[in-house]
Amino acid sequence: MLVEDTQLYKFILDSGLVTKEDLEGAKEEADKKGARLGDVLVKAGKITPDNLRRMQAYMLGIPFVDLKGKKIPFETLSLIPEPIARSHNIVAFKKTDVSLEVAMLDVDDLSAIDFIKKKVNLKIVPRLTDSDSVKDALVQYQKSLKAEFGDIIQKETETLKMLSEDKGDSSSEADLKKIAEDLPVVRIVDTLIKHAILQNASDIHIEPMEEQVLVRYRIDGLLHDAMVLPRQAGPSVSARIKVLSNLKLDEKRLPQDGRFKVDMNNEKVSFRVSILPTYYGEKIVMRLLRENISGFTLEYLCFHGEALERIHEALNKTTGMILTTGPTGSGKTTTLYTMLDILNTPDVNISTIEDPIEYQMTRINQTQVKPEIGFSFAQGIRTLVRQDPDIIMVGEIRDNETAALAVNASLTGHLVLSTLHTNSAAGAIPRLLDMKVEPFLLVSTLDIVIGQRLVRRLTDTKSQYSLSDGELAKLQAAVDLDRVLDALKKESIVKASDGWKDIRFWKAVPGGDDDGFKGRVGIHEILKMGSSIKDMIMKDATSEQIEAQAKKEGMLTMLEDGIFKCVQGLTTIEEVLRVVSE
Repeated sequence: MLVEDTQLYKFILDSGLVTKEDLEGAKEEADKKGARLGDVLVKAGKITPDNLRRMQAYMLGIPFVDLKGKKIPFETLSLIPEPIARSHNIVAFKKTDVSLEVAMLDVDDLSAIDFIKKKVNLKIVPRLTDSDSVKDALVQYQKSLKAEFGDIIQKETETLKMLSEDKGDSSSEADLKKIAEDLPVVRIVDTLIKHAILQNASDIHIEPMEEQVLVRYRIDGLLHDAMVLPRQAGPSVSARIKVLSNLKLDEKRLPQDGRFKVDMNNEKVSFRVSILPTYYGEKIVMRLLRENISGFTLEYLCFHGEALERIHEALNKTTGMILTTGPTGSGKTTTLYTMLDILNTPDVNISTIEDPIEYQMTRINQTQVKPEIGFSFAQGIRTLVRQDPDIIMVGEIRDNETAALAVNASLTGHLVLSTLHTNSAAGAIPRLLDMKVEPFLLVSTLDIVIGQRLVRRLTDTKSQYSLSDGELAKLQAAVDLDRVLDALKKESIVKASDGWKDIRFWKAVPGGDDDGFKGRVGIHEILKMGSSIKDMIMKDATSEQIEAQAKKEGMLTMLEDGIFKCVQGLTTIEEVLRVVSE
């Protein structure tokens, strides 16, 4: 959106919003730096970005809309998927038979306009708005969805109650199938799934209790109550999810596992379903797996500096082993798939053995293990090495046999990627030795070990603050601040002359339904197998000794990397300390 600086200068001068002296000074600075006059005034704090937009809208003849406090019909709002609305600051607010009016912060964002035009097949009419209006509208995505969800529950509860009470626990499979396909149950489960996808949840928990059924979503690593269903809804919802997952409807005594897939807003999401009998009914947990993994980069996953160089160096090798470690839900699989995406070139053959296959990737041969028929990770690796692969990805090293075969595969000319459940990168080495891998084989094959966790990411409404001397001393007791400061200076995040008293941290600013966090960011430690560490392994060193040596060789621990990312404004100190509990 371009307004000539001369026009803007005259308009601001006539409006009296900025004094003539300030305006002249800004004009001189803009001419000197080759910058836009409006940008200079905003940076100097003379006008707000929203006031600048209002002026430009008036001068260009584009209507300005104020959406603060205005309720947008959900069917109009939801024409633009929430992720697109949030990333491009664009909101649909008025629809006719032929056109859709959208409020934007930047009417020159042609890619967003083009995307929406193709999606809704209507004429797009752009309007300018301010950032508060966009924030208000984005909150309505959640509020509208909750209201819609509540209305459905209220309307359908009585029907569900009669069905459930009539049938009881002794229902036949045919009866249960009829209940599962009944419209109220279908609507409730569909809305529950839609809500979870839009909220960017990673898991859905459906937990039967004495008087009710609790539905919770895991969002950004934390569980949140989403909805309370009447107790009678439990068997119907359970039956519906079993039908979707192709499970036995009349089996309520044994655990069952299954999966199904949905397509929403052109986004394919797989659901991995686990059903467990409990005292009050069947507890259901559904893991959401988004299939648009391709296109991530290591930088996007927040690897940086020397750690990033170490990973690329290991990926350039044709043999060896790369391990990612961490607890369940720490992003290990996403890191592995991102590395596979980098390695996925036409001149290599990549094969994987997984449980389950979480994302489908083009040009990669992915195999699912089936323990019930004797097809395990170990059996899969034995077969894969006869399939002439260059790169092998093993979903998880769980037992001695899998560990031995993975090490042997890397010895015989393959690059092997896998995951391991340990608390730190250094902890992977004693774990492998405990799995009866010979130390001399381990030092010959292992290249790097990546330890990782996920912390919640701050939104743009965060605020800055400084640590007091007491707070700095307390933080110094938990983490080596000198090493973090060296890393910050090395990557030019802070000035070379800065000390910790000059450095600002960030904290969340909650607002409305927003707790000040949105999404997650990785904190990592990358252990490189140098000659000193190899010697220590041969001498049966502990994980603490190995970690101490790795730190001497330049490894930032997860906690140190977390503080590094706090200074960058990505997360908070409290969040890092919560996740990395030593």
